Amino acid sequence: MTKAPAPQHVGVGQCRADVIGSLLRPAGLADARQRRLAGDLPPWEYKELEDAAVDAALRVQEECGLDVVTDGEMRRPFFTAVITGAIDGIGLAQGAATVWHGDDTDETTTIELPVVVTGKLQRRRSFGVEEFSYVRSRTDRIVKVTLPSPLMLSYFWSPKVSSAVYNDPFDLFTDAAQLVLDEARELAELGCRYIQIDAPELATLVDPTQRAFFASIGIDPDRMLADGVELINGCAAVPGVRFIMHMCRGNNRGRWLAQGGYEAISRAVFARATNFDGFALEYDSPRAGSFDALRDVPESKSVVLGLVSTKTAALEEPDEVERRLRKAMSVISAERLAVSTQCGFASEEGGNPLDADAQREKLRLVAELAHRCLAAS
Repeated sequence: MTKAPAPQHVGVGQCRADVIGSLLRPAGLADARQRRLAGDLPPWEYKELEDAAVDAALRVQEECGLDVVTDGEMRRPFFTAVITGAIDGIGLAQGAATVWHGDDTDETTTIELPVVVTGKLQRRRSFGVEEFSYVRSRTDRIVKVTLPSPLMLSYFWSPKVSSAVYNDPFDLFTDAAQLVLDEARELAELGCRYIQIDAPELATLVDPTQRAFFASIGIDPDRMLADGVELINGCAAVPGVRFIMHMCRGNNRGRWLAQGGYEAISRAVFARATNFDGFALEYDSPRAGSFDALRDVPESKSVVLGLVSTKTAALEEPDEVERRLRKAMSVISAERLAVSTQCGFASEEGGNPLDADAQREKLRLVAELAHRCLAAS
């Protein structure tokens, strides 16, 4: 693999076969991380394991024919760790409980984060610079870096604990937005031309139960769709970089957090996200609703359709996925479309319930579908 010069501009035509972010971690990487934290594994040995995992992730994406690659988020235990693991101000305390659902069962799982915001946010180090600096020297594909939305800190908000530091949760989000913007600027200076802001918290607002959840912890869901989107939009105020906003309904070990069509939020979000070049939207199941919300995407913006699920090992029928892509093309022109999976394969290091072979087949399906149906557009 050889390094290629960073493109001056990244357009949707260069990235028809896209990727959302995380890939399954290789066996032993999570254990090695714990040994490193415990002081039982020298840092240089652990770093060699991380680098090898990134190299393997790049090979998979390249071999499957993707136009865009990430480092698979191999250096992160959780997709937000690029922020939450690199700042001061988050400490041990019981957080709010979220209820997760399975696709094929009525069983639910309640998860309580063991950490919350306990102090003013302070940046300790760069979030994604190490990721990008390593990957750009290892591939000739377009490299995407994923950064979490500042509103993802809503899940780390405790009315009892955090309010002692921030009177208003949106003051917290404002500080987080500045950190994300600083990171985006630093990445741009290093040559990064494609950044994805992960904002699943916005998509969950299509579900009344999630709106009630945020309200219960003192965060106004309507304000999230107004002031909150404005804060996220400010994170993308970096010239020369292609920004997309990824919105899904939760992704944790094959489980989901919310259901409902994007129509409930599309006009509020798309109209305010003026600094973004496009949106990566989850469309892998009936829970996502119809393609009607695509009519609300401004003409100048593109859409990455997440038509292939990472939540299950079952490979989608190619003809059916193509049928759905062509249905979307009747709403929004092919020139503005790309294809991806609906989310990452491992938003946290445990990963979703599928193996590396299934992951490979799904990435290959994304690339084949995008190049067959969209490449000539």
